[in-house]
Amino acid sequence: MYVRDAKNREEVWLLDRIEEMGLDETAFRSRDYVVAIDEESHEKAGFGRIRIHKGGDEPVCELTSIGVLPEWRNQGVGAHVIERLVEYAGDEGFDTVYSLTNASEFLAQFGFERLEPAQLPDSLRDRLATKQENTQPDAVPLRVAVDRFEVPGHLRTRFKQASAGESEEAEPEEGPEDFGIDPDEATYKYDTGD
Repeated sequence: MYVRDAKNREEVWLLDRIEEMGLDETAFRSRDYVVAIDEESHEKAGFGRIRIHKGGDEPVCELTSIGVLPEWRNQGVGAHVIERLVEYAGDEGFDTVYSLTNASEFLAQFGFERLEPAQLPDSLRDRLATKQENTQPDAVPLRVAVDRFEVPGHLRTRFKQASAGESEEAEPEEGPEDFGIDPDEATYKYDTGD
């Protein structure tokens, strides 16, 4: 399992998963996302995004639209998506990463701390109100200092051993018998050359 930058050709896949999971797609740009990929099957397991808000005095970095496909949950995939995004924020010169989410308990294990809406930069205060109205009524503001972010060891171990959960068995291919046709007695309108 590894996390890499999203590719332009994954835009439709990302938008479909975002819609399925009811996540925020405001100002969507596929290049802002990272995707978790299984090394063996090359299946996509999860994704997430850093959104840079440039309005106001200084740019602000927001962690948003984190999603893990159901068959990959509880295996550290989300933790590593978040880790890659926080690293990216640090590489871009941000000291603090904000998140407006209803998953505050999950993010707390990485060092995210809750803050009052009044403590948010102006651009995020407005965004919080919009998010609460449209996608997550119980979203709260969180932040973490990039240098204080840490992935717990148990999530690193899970991520190294991650595999897709039980998938449904493929349905068998339909044959003539499924439609009440005896293939040995059937005649065909067109000559099949047999």
